[in-house]
Amino acid sequence: MDKPYLRELFKPALENPVFVQGLPGFGNVGRIAAHLLIKFCEAKPFAELYSPSFPDYVSVSTKGICYLPKYEFYAAPMENNNLVIMTGETQPSFDDVLAHYEVCGDIVDFVEKLGCHFIITMGGVPITEDKNQVYVAATSPRLATEFMEKGAVIYSKGRIVGGTGLTLALAKERELDGVCLLGSTTGFKADRGAGFMVFKFLMKALGKEIKEGL
Repeated sequence: MDKPYLRELFKPALENPVFVQGLPGFGNVGRIAAHLLIKFCEAKPFAELYSPSFPDYVSVSTKGICYLPKYEFYAAPMENNNLVIMTGETQPSFDDVLAHYEVCGDIVDFVEKLGCHFIITMGGVPITEDKNQVYVAATSPRLATEFMEKGAVIYSKGRIVGGTGLTLALAKERELDGVCLLGSTTGFKADRGAGFMVFKFLMKALGKEIKEGL
């Protein structure tokens, strides 16, 4: 394998889906939120993305079977918004800038072909104070204001590293709309509380209230 490879398991019948991405990062917030979303929507996997830029290890199942690292795409038909959800257990090395651009570009290519015109990426933002908050960065001032009115705080004068920011920025260059939702987290260990907070905020923004204790 000398370049990213995308394998489709089936073609989902989704009209105007919203693309939601949650990858590992600070507090593993994006990945936790994505898995909560997949579970809640009972989403079905329909495609897999492999890349030689992913780390050189494999995952081993409880039955001893080896699997290459990959990104998985899930289809979730919903009453108000059809969703395409993508998550994975890794990202390219943060030192390999070209790999990030290549992989994120392939993601945007794929979801654009699926008819996705709105992009939502999810991740974590490290903070030193003990404050639960969802921050938002967007592709336009209008969307930033819209999500601020839903309860998020504008994420300003900062950086969003890795695929969480780059996927959204590349989508913006193609004139696609979208937002990045960042849950506040105090460390690098898995922060399920922050992941649930981002998931809950996203569902509220999509018109579905989530109770505690899911």
